[in-house]
Amino acid sequence: MKLLFASDSFKGSLSSEKTAELLSKAAREIFGDCETASVLVSDGGEGAVDAVISAERGETVTVRVHGPLSGSTVEAGYGVLPGGRAVIEMAAASGLPLVPDAQRNPLNTTTYGTGQLILDALERGFRDISIAIGGSATNDGGMGCVRALGVKFLDADGAELDGYGRDLIRVAHIDASGLDPRLKESVVTVMCDVTNPLCGEHGATYTFGAQKGATPDIQKELEAGMCNYRDVIKREFGVDCDAIAGAGAAGGLGAALNVFLNGKMRSGIETVLELIHFDDRLNGVDFVVTGEGRTDWQSCFGKVMQGVGVHAKAKGIPVVGLSGSLGRNALDITAHGVESLMTTVNAPMPLQEALDNAEALYYEGALRMFRFIRVGMSVAAKQARQRRV
Repeated sequence: MKLLFASDSFKGSLSSEKTAELLSKAAREIFGDCETASVLVSDGGEGAVDAVISAERGETVTVRVHGPLSGSTVEAGYGVLPGGRAVIEMAAASGLPLVPDAQRNPLNTTTYGTGQLILDALERGFRDISIAIGGSATNDGGMGCVRALGVKFLDADGAELDGYGRDLIRVAHIDASGLDPRLKESVVTVMCDVTNPLCGEHGATYTFGAQKGATPDIQKELEAGMCNYRDVIKREFGVDCDAIAGAGAAGGLGAALNVFLNGKMRSGIETVLELIHFDDRLNGVDFVVTGEGRTDWQSCFGKVMQGVGVHAKAKGIPVVGLSGSLGRNALDITAHGVESLMTTVNAPMPLQEALDNAEALYYEGALRMFRFIRVGMSVAAKQARQRRV
């Protein structure tokens, strides 16, 4: 019997690697001599680079780049894979955790460091670049990113802008003539699981700005700037960013990558599964175990469990889920190839207690799950014997 483990991390408690280790131990205790394999999976947000590097035996390149705040620098890594492929997480250079709580204000953040990561990949010869754009601290419309790649944003007097959120309202002209020519030889894939337009009620600012530190007054200022930015792009490049699904992702970085780099928006989980050759890993597998910290209705929208379930179902392989907790409409995931769900918690308990005991609870939950599966296998074997009689 061959089992494949493909769980998301349990944020704040267990890594994907640890879940695989515990599942392997529990499987052998219940099933004895069984074959187990595991693969790190990410939905294209946090952990995407680690998942792909682990699965494809890639390497990490570390570069010192501009951080989200003026004058800041960070050591940011990205993944390089066989075949001339690079995988970048924008959060490594421009992510919210890089900004102290007291300084969170998207008027004052930039994606410039993300552009420097792309530039470094180009300079190393990579022409197949995938960029995960979740977890940003920014609302600059991606100006900083493409500015690092040679695009100039000019105000009404012809002065070049720095590319922070506060500069959106001042954009009067965009000069893309200096864009790095190597990008024309490149395929850029944008890992994005939101469909928000650039502006409006469901756009970058009003959907994501508050979590980045924007007060209602700051949101109003940023939205006015983003609408100005949108209008300049439409006037000078003939592209309506409000008609691009995902343009509002990562504070408008989705728009810039699409307009200036010809980036193609793709589901994050689908991109990761393709990069790690997940379908090939399913060959010969009898069943798959997946999971995440909390499963609810959102799990059906481009998350790890949905992606794993859909791909396994296409090959007729059953999938079970072991999650930290279940929320509203968690069973919706069963429409996507995950046959059943179990939780790691074994009694009502405070969240912190569950986090503090996550490893022991997960292992016990895995034992319970595998025991149920063993019962099902016994029933199936008995029915098969009766049919033969």
